[in-house]
Amino acid sequence: MSPGPTIRRYGSADFDAVNDLWRRSRLRAFPDLQARKGHTAEEDREHFRDVVLVRHDVWVAELDGRVAGFLAIAGDFIDQLYVDPDHQRKGLGRALIAHARGLSPSGLRLFTFQMNQEGRAFYESQGFVAARLGVSPPPESEPDVEYHWHPGSSQVCQ
Repeated sequence: MSPGPTIRRYGSADFDAVNDLWRRSRLRAFPDLQARKGHTAEEDREHFRDVVLVRHDVWVAELDGRVAGFLAIAGDFIDQLYVDPDHQRKGLGRALIAHARGLSPSGLRLFTFQMNQEGRAFYESQGFVAARLGVSPPPESEPDVEYHWHPGSSQVCQ
């Protein structure tokens, strides 16, 4: 049995592995959305380099020495949390959420698409509660849900 995941800061050597994981995870989770509004692999890489890395602290989850998930967070806001489809249900998502809680112990917030039933169930299992429904900004412009986590929270926020 392998040890649990290791969470560490993103390093430039992780760029290709994280981008591949990010793209494959989104294609699996949102195949119809990606087909309608998907970007090229190069556009995804540019966005990660020019936006995600600039605006967020990025953390990598390793399992058996390989990148298997990542978290992009700015203050109390989780912008990205993805686990490699081949490594889901192995505790990586929980470990990344626990790490985010350590970075922002007074609370966290995030958005996900309303259609992301697996992700929503995961966040709710981790104590996140739906705060409001809305629509994501372009280019997706898809129905989304904002989630909040506060220590001890267990009710839907208003």
